[in-house]
Amino acid sequence: MKRNYFFVASVLILIFALIAFSDNLITDVGQPSNRDPKFIIHGLFCFLFVSVLVTQSWLIRRRNIRAHKKLGIFGMAIAIGVVASTGYIYFLKFESWNETFFLTKANMIFIASYAVLVVLAYINRKSSELHKHFIFLATLYMLGPILDRVGGNTGITPYLTNPVIWNGMFLSFFVYDWKTIGKIHPITYLGYTWFWVVWAIAILT
Repeated sequence: MKRNYFFVASVLILIFALIAFSDNLITDVGQPSNRDPKFIIHGLFCFLFVSVLVTQSWLIRRRNIRAHKKLGIFGMAIAIGVVASTGYIYFLKFESWNETFFLTKANMIFIASYAVLVVLAYINRKSSELHKHFIFLATLYMLGPILDRVGGNTGITPYLTNPVIWNGMFLSFFVYDWKTIGKIHPITYLGYTWFWVVWAIAILT
């Protein structure tokens, strides 16, 4: 499990991304965003980040640390692009916190949390345990828009798919910790606690 978990989990996230944007990648459904440069650039950054996550976890699985470190610099640059493009989109449509839909509020906080975690992952890149926990938690925080579209494209309400998949991913993270280090890593349980605090903030404010 120690060798395979992050690779399998990242491939699963990539599959979710492909399902989410299949109507954009495979068929033209006439969405204006399909031809809007800011959405195209944002989508490319997000897709590249998930693709790099898969590649990086594969390199670690193959114990190719040298290639992992080299690709990591590219991955950090992509993460900056994810934050910048997402922030720009939210900035353009933001009017006031009170008038913002609670899902958007949550995603705004999650992308800020993602940025902090990516920085922490880079700072702690020499500690494999801290680095991989920060990166994977950051990835879980950016899943909101992907899971919204997974529900829509499979004909199931996102209000069902999102909590099931999101909590399922966190649960698998808990199981990974328990199986590999014999306890739940603080980053994992604090990250999950913050996950629910964010939803409380988004709904109650």
